[in-house]
Amino acid sequence: MAYTLANLQDDIRNYTEVDDGVLTTGILNTIIKNSENKIYREADSDDNRFYATSNLAAGSRYVTIPSDLRFIRYVQLTDAAGDQTFLEKKDTSYMATFYDTPGTASGIPKYYANWDANYWVVAPTPNSTNLITLAYTKQPDSITASPGSTQGTYTSNKYQDLLLYACLVEAYGYLKGPVDMLQYYAQAYQKAMQSYAIEQQGRRRRDEYQDGVIRTPLKSPSP
Repeated sequence: MAYTLANLQDDIRNYTEVDDGVLTTGILNTIIKNSENKIYREADSDDNRFYATSNLAAGSRYVTIPSDLRFIRYVQLTDAAGDQTFLEKKDTSYMATFYDTPGTASGIPKYYANWDANYWVVAPTPNSTNLITLAYTKQPDSITASPGSTQGTYTSNKYQDLLLYACLVEAYGYLKGPVDMLQYYAQAYQKAMQSYAIEQQGRRRRDEYQDGVIRTPLKSPSP
């Protein structure tokens, strides 16, 4: 069964045998959001991959980071001739060494780096308005906010066990519940996370034609 916010809240209260007088809506929403963030940090999901395009400004090497960005995966640049190249990621110290006069337009950028929480930077400083494509992992939608609260999210609709176990670990920690129950759900969460990561970072990124069908070796006794 796919989870909506109400269904998930009910299951957390039912599993912990605590009513809404203790696990209020506000507390449960915090527990759920903490659990979602834990899942998103521990495994990369195809659902969180996003792409944004913009034009570099001539004479400016700073590019505004999208508000929902968690981290950059790669940057692709298209020059005036339509040729596409990938920028190499470097440290900001390298950028300063490579190009020490950032206020002067110099050429087509070759490198990029994280600058701070609001900007990333390219070098050399662009001399034209080249098109760039930013591939990044975005902040996922939360089931605690609309439209996820009624429609569910990618995780709550497809990986209900993972989300529930993550929430129960947080809930038992908050309630200072029995240690054995906390350990049980922590282990259940780890097993669900392992299978989730194998699917997201393994099976979904394979191609049977190129990689072959996944096979499990079988032990066969000698005749």
